[in-house]
Amino acid sequence: MGDLFDFKDRVAIVTGGMRGIGRAIAEALMGRGAEVHCFDWNANGEETERQFTIHNVDISDVRAVTAAIASLPTPATLLVNNAGITRDRTIVKMSDEEWSRVISINLTGAFNMIRAVAPAMTEAGHGRIVNITSINGLRGKFGQANYTAAKAGLIGLTKTAARELGGKGITVNAVAPGMVLTEMVEQLPEEIRANALAETVTGNLVAPADIAYGVMFLLSDAAAMITGETLRIDGGQYI
Repeated sequence: MGDLFDFKDRVAIVTGGMRGIGRAIAEALMGRGAEVHCFDWNANGEETERQFTIHNVDISDVRAVTAAIASLPTPATLLVNNAGITRDRTIVKMSDEEWSRVISINLTGAFNMIRAVAPAMTEAGHGRIVNITSINGLRGKFGQANYTAAKAGLIGLTKTAARELGGKGITVNAVAPGMVLTEMVEQLPEEIRANALAETVTGNLVAPADIAYGVMFLLSDAAAMITGETLRIDGGQYI
């Protein structure tokens, strides 16, 4: 069957790819031969020894996305919508800006990216899209109305895109992490991390590499017949 996880000669885009989960995904793809482009809204001045290409892009800006996609030497057939932000506050205290900014990056940004890459994937007759959602988009989370609404919307967007693009050779899936041990999470109060750990059934929190492994599977030829699905990678935190 050959190597189903060989991404040589494939061009991939990872949004929010400079750190955390996105960085793990970008490096995993690069390690399997892909040409990787990272779209990140705060990439100016970043120093990196990694061999992927960095684009300073605010994915909530349609024109910026269009220009960045057009600048790629070769169209991408792999897309990972990973970029996301949080502005946590209870509903009655949440500002309009806190609501709209999270929705615009976490949900509208993914829509902008899918719409921009779909024509080239359609022309190629092949595409893989993976959206990074969250278990909190499945269950809700106190103080995260904006984030959970965006992540729940991302699951609906995944299913609709899968239906619309499936006949064109494009699969669209989602990965729903639980709490992931990124640098940002490791700086959270111990109580918050302990509560998340207590929810797991494995007794361990997920590492960025664990998310990357699942994403790599859904991007690979091994997952050619999987579309419209949401894969939870959470150490059993959701159940």
